[in-house]
Amino acid sequence: MNHSPFSQDDDLEMSADGGFDHPASEADALFFVSCARPWLTARFVRPQRMLSWALARPGFQTADQVVWLEVEDDDLPVTVDPAALLEARMQAAGFGDAVGMMTSRDVRRRRVAGAASGGASARCLATVGLGNASRVGEPSPPPREAWGTINLLVACSVPLTDAALVEALSIAVEARTAAVMASGRAVDGGAATGTGTDCVVVAAPLGDPAANFAGLHTDVGVAIGAAVYEAVKNGACDWMAHTKDHNSADEGRP
Repeated sequence: MNHSPFSQDDDLEMSADGGFDHPASEADALFFVSCARPWLTARFVRPQRMLSWALARPGFQTADQVVWLEVEDDDLPVTVDPAALLEARMQAAGFGDAVGMMTSRDVRRRRVAGAASGGASARCLATVGLGNASRVGEPSPPPREAWGTINLLVACSVPLTDAALVEALSIAVEARTAAVMASGRAVDGGAATGTGTDCVVVAAPLGDPAANFAGLHTDVGVAIGAAVYEAVKNGACDWMAHTKDHNSADEGRP
């Protein structure tokens, strides 16, 4: 089984004009990306079946947009309910029907990657921060840097049953974990496997026939895994390099 991952970390990464990007391939056409701080938006031409534990509209949903809200640490004192804050801002911005996530990562530093395998393709849009890094099964200490988390959407070209969406979610999480471990980010107890506040959204088109499986041996599972791994790996490397530069600059100050 051959698959072809391809990164799309181009000049779109730092754009903030709010315009939607233009598809150049089949995976590109799965959704269109717009970045206008504090919002990052993935828009689908048609409604999708989605599964997530997103702050806004979690669980199984049908939607045509997924949005990220960029926030500052000062936006979230202990007295503020993050879900209520996100819902209020989404409603005010006209995103009430979208699935919504929240991040402290600069949304201009998003990462996009696609992959294809057999007759299936997938595309991942991710914001990656590792300040809140943790290792599964270990207590999570307070972050040593600013809060940071991983929020990602992965969409595939193949309709999936609800059971297959659950399996696709597990593949996306597995790929996320593999990419974080490959980044070299370490915490007490060993290699980090994610962050304490990660969020993953998987999306598939509505329609029949819907695939019953989306595991590691399926084309759609291969495409999802490759796309997520590439986007998260690139985002983790960018975060680590940016954080290293930031810390070095701080150390050089009197």
